[in-house]
Amino acid sequence: MNKILASGKRKTAVARAEIKEGTGKVTLNKINYENLHKFDVLRIKEPLLIAEKILGRINFDVKISIKGGGEKGQIDAARLALARAIVKFTESEKLEEAFFDYDRNLLVADVRRKEAYKPGDSKARSKRQTSYR
Repeated sequence: MNKILASGKRKTAVARAEIKEGTGKVTLNKINYENLHKFDVLRIKEPLLIAEKILGRINFDVKISIKGGGEKGQIDAARLALARAIVKFTESEKLEEAFFDYDRNLLVADVRRKEAYKPGDSKARSKRQTSYR
């Protein structure tokens, strides 16, 4: 039985997805994804629904382990890892194209990061105003 690994990142969250043949079970840190908050479930479901529409049926199990970051960053990292794993597992160019058409961030990581604070200041961008009166 072949097993494929894929990873996804969002801010400081890193997700690793392990996909293999199965019945369509998806777990995040050993918890079924359907036990998460409603909007998080919908975010994770997006690549699954698109894959089901293109492929007909889902015949794989996915285990996703996530470390670091906050709650939403972890969900986005898991979503990215899941979509990448599905494309790698199925080797379907039609599916990859469908993911890109729906949302480019399903396959391409969002590389934005928090800007560093500047020396002698308490913020990254706007400087304090001074008045010499």
